[in-house]
Amino acid sequence: MHSSRRTFLHRVAGTAATGLLGSAPLAVTASCAAERGPAAGRKIKALAFDAFPIFDPRPIAALAEELCPGKGALLSEAWRTRQFEYTWLRVAAREYADFWQVTADALAFAERALRLDLGEARRARLLGAYLELEAWPDALPALASLRRAGLRLSFLSNFTPRMLGAAIERSGLGGLFDRVLSTDLARTYKPDPRAYRMALDALGLEREEILFVPFAGWDAAGARWFGYPTFWVNRLSLPAEELGVSADAAGASLNDLVEFVTAGA
Repeated sequence: MHSSRRTFLHRVAGTAATGLLGSAPLAVTASCAAERGPAAGRKIKALAFDAFPIFDPRPIAALAEELCPGKGALLSEAWRTRQFEYTWLRVAAREYADFWQVTADALAFAERALRLDLGEARRARLLGAYLELEAWPDALPALASLRRAGLRLSFLSNFTPRMLGAAIERSGLGGLFDRVLSTDLARTYKPDPRAYRMALDALGLEREEILFVPFAGWDAAGARWFGYPTFWVNRLSLPAEELGVSADAAGASLNDLVEFVTAGA
C-alpha cells in the first residue's frame, strides 16, 4: 500500500540530493495544498514537464570547462544567466527571438564579458551541445511508471521544437509524450501566462488537472502564479525563490515525483 503524501514528504526531507553541483541535503518544502494532495478536490490527469527535469544539462558545463580550462564554470554561469535574462527581457519588450537564437546571443555576450576568444569552432561545439542532451538516468523508468498509472505526459519548454526533438530522439523517449509543447509556438517564454496556457489548450484540461514539473525555482513560482499544482524537481538543492509563492512540493529526482503522484492512488 502506498504511503500518504504527508508521510512521503516527511520521509524525503531526510534524503540526500545529487545535483549538478554535487551532493547536499535536500529540504523538501510543502505548502498546505501539498498536505491535501497536489490538487485538492480534483484528480491529476496529466503532467507538463520543463525540459531539464528530463534532460541532463551537465555535459554542457563539462564541455565549457574542456574548451576553456579554468574558466568553464564562469563561462557556463554567465551564459546560463544571460540566456534566461534575455528571454525575460524579450517578453517584456515584445521583441521575440527563439530560444536557439537567445542561447547563441547569450553565449556571445558571456564570451565578451569574460574576455575570451572562443573562435567559431569552439562556439559551434558549445551551441551544438544543446542538440546532444540525453536524459537523466531516472527519466525513462519514471516516465514509464507515470504512463502505467494512466497519466498523460507533455513537455512545456522554452526549447525550440528542434531542440526538444533532438533530445527526445537521443534519449529514446519517443512515444512517451502525448504532446511536445515549445513556447516558440506562442512566440513567448515562461513565466508569461501565455506560455503556461499552452498545456491547457493542448490537453483540454483544467489547471487543477495538470501537475507542472519544473527544474528552476523561478519556473515553479511562475507555474503557481498561473494556477498549476506544481512539483519542483530540485536537482540542485536550491532554495525557493523569494517571490511570495512556492511549489506545492519538491523532491530531488523524478523518483520522488512518481512517489508523490502515485501515493494514495
